Amino acid sequence: MLKALVRHVRRFPWASNVTVYGCLFAGGDLVHQLVSRRDNVDWSHTRNVAVVGFGFHGNFSFFWMRFLERRFPGNSARMVLRKLLLDQSIAGPLATSVFYTGVSFLEGKEDVFEDWRNKFLNTYRTGLMYWPFMQLLNFAFVPLFVRTTFTGCCAFVWAIFLCFSQQSGDGTAGAALKWMFSNQQEESEATKEKVETEVKFERQLLASGCLPASSRPCSHCACSLHPLPYPCSPSSHTVQGLEEARIKMLIVSGRRSLVTG
Repeated sequence: MLKALVRHVRRFPWASNVTVYGCLFAGGDLVHQLVSRRDNVDWSHTRNVAVVGFGFHGNFSFFWMRFLERRFPGNSARMVLRKLLLDQSIAGPLATSVFYTGVSFLEGKEDVFEDWRNKFLNTYRTGLMYWPFMQLLNFAFVPLFVRTTFTGCCAFVWAIFLCFSQQSGDGTAGAALKWMFSNQQEESEATKEKVETEVKFERQLLASGCLPASSRPCSHCACSLHPLPYPCSPSSHTVQGLEEARIKMLIVSGRRSLVTG
């Protein structure tokens, strides 16, 4: 299967490389929206990112890689360094500029250069911490006919950062890291709040006499009587554990009702 795929890429290098690049670039926007935990996916923004990815980035990367290889053939240290310097001094700034202005144009903004003026320099500096290492591997080890595909794989991660920067960031790596860790903290707090709500609900059932109290004190939440008719364990304090415990209690209550009846 791999050999068949390689033959297909060799036979249709432009279509294969550009298609993979564009799909991965648009996928970066989807991942950004999913990580941001939005209620609804903004498909119009994903479409705009895909248009820029397919229309410019994928095609530019394809022909740019071939130009560099013709101008500086081989993968010797000297040739790789020359290609890398040209790539970061010309292709990097151009690709970043086209992303900000292109997406702004497709979104219908009055000033399509606003994001570019505010975020280009920070984004380019952040890119210098990522792209030189990726392109060094690309120029040194990856065959020419799949270099755009490799660039697209790297651009998938980069597109997540670009979409964040374009919508709510400032182009710095610090802002992106803060966004990532804040999402994890919010998720942890939401899970904790849900668990506390579940525990409160179980205690209310216990207080109303709907559920039997355990004869053992809880050693995990320090409550005197845990609202579970089974020995308490750390899993009892997770959302899944509470759901399973609730089902068990309902079954026990139902059986007792049948016996009493």
